[in-house]
Amino acid sequence: MTFPDLVAERGLDVSGIRGKLTANQPLSAVTWFRVGGPAQLLFQPADTEDLANFMALLPEDVPVLPIGLGSNLLVRDGGIPGVVVRLTGRGFGGVNREGESRLRVGAAVPDKRLAEEAAMAGLGGFAFYAGIPGGIGGALRMNAGAHGGETRDVMVELTGVTRQGEVVRLSNADLDYRYRHSDAPADTIFTEAVFQGEPKAEADIRAEMQAVTEHREKAQPIREKTGGSTFKNPPGTSAWKEVDAAGCRGLQIGGARMSDMHCNFMINTGDATAEDLERLGETVRARVLAHSGIALEWEIRRLGLFPQGVEIRPFLGERAEQETMADG
Repeated sequence: MTFPDLVAERGLDVSGIRGKLTANQPLSAVTWFRVGGPAQLLFQPADTEDLANFMALLPEDVPVLPIGLGSNLLVRDGGIPGVVVRLTGRGFGGVNREGESRLRVGAAVPDKRLAEEAAMAGLGGFAFYAGIPGGIGGALRMNAGAHGGETRDVMVELTGVTRQGEVVRLSNADLDYRYRHSDAPADTIFTEAVFQGEPKAEADIRAEMQAVTEHREKAQPIREKTGGSTFKNPPGTSAWKEVDAAGCRGLQIGGARMSDMHCNFMINTGDATAEDLERLGETVRARVLAHSGIALEWEIRRLGLFPQGVEIRPFLGERAEQETMADG
């Protein structure tokens, strides 16, 4: 699918914008699943000021969608209309120490790099980030966590840019963090955050990080084209247990497969489409619901348009489920 050139169509004066603007940029290259259609316009700002200036000149009716490292993201095959904003390491990849126990971190910094930088600074409380395959921007929004630690435990305040181009600062309390969720304003793009650690011996921190890394390598298909955990853990149980109990370990649709190693991970086996992956996920949700009555919630973000003639309904619906089972 090819979208109209947004800059030309809207007559936008982008002469003062220092970042990179690319029309109809395929997003499959920047998502870990390696699938998905194009962004109508991909904007990679030079810095926070550049992002604010661009947002201020963009008409209010043009949709804007920020993406991070693309780790827990499924872009549909029809692509994403409007503007996709992707922060890069060049403008948003800094990690700087502030005072004795704080770090100012750009939103494009990978989670595992924050763990490494904190270890070198002798600051504890960040080792759990070594096991999260994503970036700080996404971690701030979804309260990313693992191995007993969560973003809300260490985040102090963040900086963001609103849809109107205003630079704002929000505290930890403003976001009302809870399990894999926050009340962060949907139209605000996070650009950096301040984190608080505690003094700790580097050797002890690295031992924690090693334990996290070893567990991840043994338990998760990290060398596959995957998006991390597919579903959130329901109250009182684990998503993988419910997926397994419903007989979905190794379930495959097209080129998409539920991992045999960890069945809460979807894998692109090589030639999957976004449709294959989302249809597989909804098939799993339907079968878990039928087996245990639990309605699993997606942890992977699914964005964009379906191609013409394609529809994947939540939990599929009776007819679609029957068709999928017959195809599988």
